[in-house]
Amino acid sequence: MASSGSGLTFKLHPLVIVNISDHYTRVKSQMNPPSLSSSSPSPCALSNGADVAASAGLSTSPPAPRVYGCVVGVQKGRTVEIFNSFELLYDPKTHSLDRTFLEKKQELYKKVFPHFYILGWYSTGSDAMESDMHIHKALMDINESPVYVLLDPSINHAQKDLPVTIYESELHLIEGIPQLIFVRSSYTIETVEAERISVDHVAHLKPSDGGSAATQLAAHLAGIHSAIKMLNSRIRILHSYLLAMQNGDIPLENSLLRQVSSLLRRLPVIESEKFRDDFLTEYTDTMLITYLAMSTNCSSAMNELIEKFNIAYDRHSRRGGRTVFI
Repeated sequence: MASSGSGLTFKLHPLVIVNISDHYTRVKSQMNPPSLSSSSPSPCALSNGADVAASAGLSTSPPAPRVYGCVVGVQKGRTVEIFNSFELLYDPKTHSLDRTFLEKKQELYKKVFPHFYILGWYSTGSDAMESDMHIHKALMDINESPVYVLLDPSINHAQKDLPVTIYESELHLIEGIPQLIFVRSSYTIETVEAERISVDHVAHLKPSDGGSAATQLAAHLAGIHSAIKMLNSRIRILHSYLLAMQNGDIPLENSLLRQVSSLLRRLPVIESEKFRDDFLTEYTDTMLITYLAMSTNCSSAMNELIEKFNIAYDRHSRRGGRTVFI
C-alpha cells in the first residue's frame, strides 16, 4: 500500500488506543461469553480438538468481531492531534453507520469538548477492507478529509511496533478512472501528564489470573532491566559514532556534537557533593525502613509463637498434666 504524500503530521494519544482496545474486548466478550459449566474440557482435549479441526479445514472459533467509532481532536496547520474517541453503531448488512446515533453523539461531545472536532473514524482488523471505503465516504460531509485509525487485535509477539495504522484517502487514477484509495501515514505517540500516569497505572495493575506481588515485582524489574539495556546499547552506538567521527571515517556533524556536549554538561551535576550527600541519605533511610520492616515481622512472628505457647500451656495446666522440657 502506498504512503501518504499530504505532508500532515499525526499525533496519536494513548487514550485512543485504550478506548479502541476496550471497545473490542467488550464486544468480543459479549459474543463469546465464558462457559460456566463444571465439566469443561481439559486444555489437552481442546488442543487436540483444534488440531483435528485445523487438519480438516474447519474453523474452531468464530471470526473476530469488528468495532467502529469516531476519533476526535484538533488540527493546527499541518499537525493533526487525535485526543479521544467514541463508539458508533454499525449495520453489517448495509455496511453503514447509524447516522442518527452519530449526530447525537457529536452534539453531546461538542457540549463537553467544544474545541474538539471529528477527525475521522476507527475500526479493528489486520488491514483496510473495500467496505471500509463506504464508511469513509459517508463521513466526508463531516470532515472532507477524514483519517482512518486501524487497530490490529491479533497477538504477534515478534512485532515490536504498535499494531495501529493511520490511513488517509487520496484520489488516484486507476485504469483511467479516478478512485479514492487508502494510503498509510506515519504518526507519533503524544502524551500528557494525566495520560502517562493512567498508562503507568494500567501497566502495573495486578493480573486477573491471581499473579502474586512477586510476579509483579519480577515484571517491573524486567522492564527496568530492558530499559537500562536499551540505554546501554544506544550509548555504545553513540560512542562508536563519535570515535568514527574523530578518526575521520565519517564527516563531522556539528549539530550532533552540540547535542552530545549539552548532554555531557549535565553529568558533573550528578558528581557533586550535594548529590552524594542526598544519595547517601536516601540510601540509609531506605535501609533503615527495610531493617525496621524485618524487625517488625520478626516481632510479630515471635508474638504469635508466644501466644500459641501460652494457649497450649493453659490447656495443659487445666487438665492437671505435667510438661517436661528437655
